[in-house]
Amino acid sequence: MKVSREAATTARRAFRMCVEGDRVVDENLRKVFKKIAADKPRGWQAILHELKRLTRIEMERRQVVVESAEILDAATQDRIKAGLTTKYGADLSFEFKVTPALLGGMRVRVGNDVWDGSVKSRLDRLANAF
Repeated sequence: MKVSREAATTARRAFRMCVEGDRVVDENLRKVFKKIAADKPRGWQAILHELKRLTRIEMERRQVVVESAEILDAATQDRIKAGLTTKYGADLSFEFKVTPALLGGMRVRVGNDVWDGSVKSRLDRLANAF
């Protein structure tokens, strides 16, 4: 859907009203969605579409994916969770995956930030160096 500049600006303003500190308040966001759907201002569908996009981006920012070559024990998972919670805040959602192709080590992705300490990436870098 093509979103006009006016609708995008309105959506960004409405989204900023839902943010306290660096976190989105779910209840405020629900109220904004309901208000726009009830009042139906000019370009209301585009505004809702843009709000949905901004919300999805914010949710992806709070998603953590930890990939490792083997299953991580509970103590290691807790240590990873504690370190990332300290750095990014408490409302992260964690997903631990086993990816044997990594050969060893782990890869951590938080939103757009990626830390790759896997053996596979080191071997790839070494192969590209030659």
